[in-house]
Amino acid sequence: MRATELPNYRPITLGIVTYTYTTRIYYQDTDAGGIVYHANYLSIAERARTEALREMGAPHAEMVAQYGVMFVVHRVNLHYQRPARIDEVIHVETAFTGLGGASVTLCQKFMRGADSLAVLEVSLGCARVADGKATRIPRAWALRLKI
Repeated sequence: MRATELPNYRPITLGIVTYTYTTRIYYQDTDAGGIVYHANYLSIAERARTEALREMGAPHAEMVAQYGVMFVVHRVNLHYQRPARIDEVIHVETAFTGLGGASVTLCQKFMRGADSLAVLEVSLGCARVADGKATRIPRAWALRLKI
């Protein structure tokens, strides 16, 4: 499947492709005031990354089964801008911005309409499932990442 045939495909500047994940904010995501609890942004971002990888033809389970490797979060920088609240529909735009021998970097933007709620910059490392040690991203897999 070509990128332009993907349902959430949308090119952005510099030829980077972004994937959009849409979700509703549920009670379980919020604190006592009905605002998304700060740590829950990471859970929502993980779901968005998982769906982006799936749309790219690179689902986690297949990576583990074929190559015995997985992506693990190495570093996260999360900038909160505005609160997301219970029952709101938000979109997480995921753009893979860099590819190294054993790492991938990406930017995830949490949006409510045109309002930016938070921006997450994340670095993923490739690790062997068997022992958790860093390893190079398999070449065939790296080609799927379309960076």
